[in-house]
Amino acid sequence: MEEHNTAQAEALGQLIKDMGIDTLSQDKQNELIIKMTEVLLKRIFLETMDKLGEEGREEYEKMSEGEVSPAQVEEFFKERINDYDEMVQGIIEEFRGEMMNANK
Repeated sequence: MEEHNTAQAEALGQLIKDMGIDTLSQDKQNELIIKMTEVLLKRIFLETMDKLGEEGREEYEKMSEGEVSPAQVEEFFKERINDYDEMVQGIIEEFRGEMMNANK
């Protein structure tokens, strides 16, 4: 999961620069970063649940009731969803495009 979070953090970092958010006050930057991260994580989660299908979602729910590490969860997603990393990267790119267009 660390590697994954790093890719997301880098994508957000680049988006912040591209949108000029890095010129805002630190408080405003933090507020926008939190909101953007929440939206992005929600989209990734929804797409992941959609791709898992009913059986996969049930398995995920059972798994998440116990003690599982983020790495185990990610491994589960990668086993169940072909091209999971590419799917996540696509969602990040789509979000980035929307944010850039909204900023014009």
